[in-house]
Amino acid sequence: MRQESRFLDPSKPPEFVVRLFQGSRKAMLVRAAAIIAVVAVIDWRFDVNISFGFLYLFPMLMVGAYLGPLQIAGVAALCTGLSEVFGPPYGWTIALGVPRLIVTFAAFYGAGIYVFQSARNRRLAAQHLEQIEREAALRREADEQLRFLIESSPAAILTLGADRSVLVANEAAHRLLELDSGELEGRPIATYLPALARVPISGEAPLFRTTMECRGRRQDGGVFLAQVWFSTYQTRSGPRLAAVVLDASDELRDRQEYSLQQLLAGSKIVVGAMFHEIRNICGAIGVVHTKLARDERLSENADLRALGNLVEGLGRMAGLELAPTKRPLAEVLEIRSVLEELRIVIEPEFRESGISIRWDVPDSIPPVWAERQALLQAFLNLVKNSQRAMEQQTPKQLTVAASLERESVVVRFIDTGCGVAAPEELFKPFQRGAVATGLGLYLSRAFLRGFHGEIVYEAQPTGCCFAVLLPRAAEREEGTPKEDADENSTIAAGRPHPVSGESRQAAGH
Repeated sequence: MRQESRFLDPSKPPEFVVRLFQGSRKAMLVRAAAIIAVVAVIDWRFDVNISFGFLYLFPMLMVGAYLGPLQIAGVAALCTGLSEVFGPPYGWTIALGVPRLIVTFAAFYGAGIYVFQSARNRRLAAQHLEQIEREAALRREADEQLRFLIESSPAAILTLGADRSVLVANEAAHRLLELDSGELEGRPIATYLPALARVPISGEAPLFRTTMECRGRRQDGGVFLAQVWFSTYQTRSGPRLAAVVLDASDELRDRQEYSLQQLLAGSKIVVGAMFHEIRNICGAIGVVHTKLARDERLSENADLRALGNLVEGLGRMAGLELAPTKRPLAEVLEIRSVLEELRIVIEPEFRESGISIRWDVPDSIPPVWAERQALLQAFLNLVKNSQRAMEQQTPKQLTVAASLERESVVVRFIDTGCGVAAPEELFKPFQRGAVATGLGLYLSRAFLRGFHGEIVYEAQPTGCCFAVLLPRAAEREEGTPKEDADENSTIAAGRPHPVSGESRQAAGH
């Protein structure tokens, strides 16, 4: 009953018809050839006034899906010829036969071309559907990867709508703002990041791709420093803003703490230098006082004795050593990484000033023993001096070259500036004619000597060259000796240092 109902179902063709039109290309062509032969035999053997040529439509429908237009035309011509030869004898004349051949050929060819176009469209539709499914699968995979990346990111990631409310927030955003999972969606961002709420994200506003630092508020009222990378974009549902937020409070504390350490260290060195000069003056006054005291007429003078006591007290006060400032210990550093940080800092400003920079830092440079921030500040002071010296010069070029010489790594800063004069003033504090305080080179050398580095001037035919000498890390494997912590105070106390070279005139050293 089930088979019978299926056979009689008008919406479905009979089973044998379905099987007849299914199979490989070779099988279908063989079946079509067999049907053509059978129809020709039937048309030939049955001598009746009925033409069986219409049966050639079946093989035409079969070959239409597997042959090209020219091949279909050939099969249609064959079927037309067989139908005309083996069909009933109509009495063939040009007036009757030619139109009949044309109509018959057109019917057979049209049937084949119809199937050909239908099969072609079906294949194109199948390919298009397969492409859509493949793209949909790739899109789902990309969405899953993006969702996994967002959820697993340690940075807070937010998406805002046109009303500045949170549309999407990952787990890191909830942890940053101290909210339970899912509570941030739908809330106004102004509660937590007021500066981000002021970014225009309407359809008429320009698109933004930038960064900013602002204060953020947590759910419990705590305040933190937020570094925000955000961009605005347009979607079919309206404008959107995507933001990546990091808590930079620890970085701010570290930066401020290090700045304080640098300030204390620099102040200690400056005060030590002043005390050294005061001691020298007190020593000279003491010599004069001793000579005057030998005079019998002045030996009993109360004012002279008071002056001697004042000079002696001032000398003792100037002789007090400042307590050494606690500084981070030196470490093993890759000089290339420090110079890369320097390059990031100075290149934009130098480019605006029209100064070209040539970097000559071989890959084979060994690591050095130094304090990273102090070394970077010393480098920055040298290049800033070169920049000021080249303001009125042509050409403007700075060369930064690193090399290994004996047991030291030497970094040279060579510029085409105005050169130097008065060699006796080099590295002295409070230089006359300096742009600022005249302490740049003095403090830089003091910091470098804290980890056994040195800055020297190397004479050049034109321009200026400062060389920074740094100990190789292999020579300092045991760490910084204890006396390194007191190096700056020793320098400030007046230990003599050889001067190599000259000082730049009014260049801010």
